[in-house]
Amino acid sequence: MSERSPFEAKLDRLVHRHDELRDTLAGAVAYDNFAKLSKEFSDLTPIVEAVGRLRAAQSEMQDLAPMMADPDPEIRTLAEAEFVALKEKMPPLEREVQLLLLPRDEADELDAILEVRAGTGGEEAALFASDLFDMYQRYAGLHGWRFEIMSLSEAEAGGYKEATASISGRGVFARLKFESGVHRVQRVPATEAQGRIHTSAATVAVLPEAEEVDIQIDDKDLRIDVYRSSGPGGQSVNTTDSAVRITHLPTGLVVIQQDEKSQHKNKNKAMKVLRARLYDMERQARDAARAADRKSQVGSGDRSERIRTYNFPRGRVTDHRINLTLYKIDKVMTGEALDEIIEALIAEDRAAKLAEIE
Repeated sequence: MSERSPFEAKLDRLVHRHDELRDTLAGAVAYDNFAKLSKEFSDLTPIVEAVGRLRAAQSEMQDLAPMMADPDPEIRTLAEAEFVALKEKMPPLEREVQLLLLPRDEADELDAILEVRAGTGGEEAALFASDLFDMYQRYAGLHGWRFEIMSLSEAEAGGYKEATASISGRGVFARLKFESGVHRVQRVPATEAQGRIHTSAATVAVLPEAEEVDIQIDDKDLRIDVYRSSGPGGQSVNTTDSAVRITHLPTGLVVIQQDEKSQHKNKNKAMKVLRARLYDMERQARDAARAADRKSQVGSGDRSERIRTYNFPRGRVTDHRINLTLYKIDKVMTGEALDEIIEALIAEDRAAKLAEIE
């Protein structure tokens, strides 16, 4: 009997652990760590099912070996045809198992904080920031996610200087995490009499929404200031000191929240954003440490990286990280075709990770 490869030995251990957990959870005893064991079992189940499909195909191929040596030519022909069909199925089955074994991003199942800011380009940048914010709101609606606007800072000529939203639902961060970066737009502004194309930009940040258990914030590390809210142009939004500015002293991060009339609600929203930013900083530091010896093929964090261009005159959207161009800008802006870009980015990221472990 040939010695099992390290990969096969690893699969054996996973299947054994899954069986062990199934038997444990089937018992009548109540365990203190029942929830933890249940999660481990459910996480292992799709991997073990994929391993089962792979090994069933391998077993069938072994069973066909004596039939392909059968003296009856008809049996040989049938066995050889079945063997070829199974052999073609093997690479996709092996790739499925490999993908399921890839280290999971612990933040993938978290909700997200979306921050969109106007960049270079003046009034047109603010209008584009508003268009992007609307695009993500529509995209969230198509996926059945909850999109809660947290704060809007409107520009005097229209659009948003800054806009923040909380997006919650299944797999939100996993799908949106590659949207972080600089989005560039090329189009003719409505105010442009000569019909010249202008280039402007907006910055998008998608942060995993951390829970209090994920990020511990010490009260002594915070400076909280309250003041009267004001809207565009300086007009008063509120006659009470309900606006909140929280400064995280160790990092210098500042979060301002003033959209609610209640100081308490503004503080809660500001703390939610602060936790997300601190959690994101930790993730960035960990990822940088892990990636010190390589350059990831798909950017997902550098806020200064130009990731995508929206060219309205030509009707195209280009993602520069994967050299993907779609000539359906209208459907991208309504959120309908955004999944085509996101799926391609996810596939590229998986391919890069697979290449590292192969």
